[in-house]
Amino acid sequence: MDEAARREFLSMVASYQNRGDPTGWFDKVYRDAQGDFRGVFWADLAPNPYLVSWLEEHPVSGENLWAVVVGCGVGDDAEAISAHGYQVIAFDISPAAIDLCRKRYPNTHVEYRVADLFDHPKDWAQRFDLVYECNTIQVLPGDYRIRALNAIADLVAPGGNALVSCRSRKTGEKENEFPLPLDRPEIDGFVRAGLKEESFVVYDDDQAPPVPHFFGCYTRPLKSV
Repeated sequence: MDEAARREFLSMVASYQNRGDPTGWFDKVYRDAQGDFRGVFWADLAPNPYLVSWLEEHPVSGENLWAVVVGCGVGDDAEAISAHGYQVIAFDISPAAIDLCRKRYPNTHVEYRVADLFDHPKDWAQRFDLVYECNTIQVLPGDYRIRALNAIADLVAPGGNALVSCRSRKTGEKENEFPLPLDRPEIDGFVRAGLKEESFVVYDDDQAPPVPHFFGCYTRPLKSV
């Protein structure tokens, strides 16, 4: 994306945010792709390598383990989780994104659904053995970030895991950027939401220049009898 296109994109995002619709712009980006998943400019078209490594290191034991992918985009991560033995629901607030997933993977075992993280089905609460979140929180403004984090944590079943991938920053840096990366106190909100940190990786990706990231694994403790 060149500088002119980026300015136009940021202006569009700001227009939605200013009218109290912080997620409405997602569908425009997916609709502008005109049915071609390759036209979504932020899509890597490959699963997150840290997600894949975690799945390989934690093979599924047992049947009927359920996973949910938050803001599934064009489906790469959801398909990777499905290939590792989970029954997967992948959702996005954008109907156009879900259409792209269904067309891209016509024979998928993933259940792709249009859903709103802030108003998801009530029976999703603490239902999932694995919850995967990648880059959703960082594109939201203000209090929506806390609401999103808490909603994601609420999806994790007792004994289940949340995997969280995001851009990162040092506290006090980049506060006027979009997307706004998470700092360590913000991502620690998963612990404040009742989860336990199991592992935490700080790394730079392979872009030029490299972009710092966090990849955290959190679990919900089993309920005491």
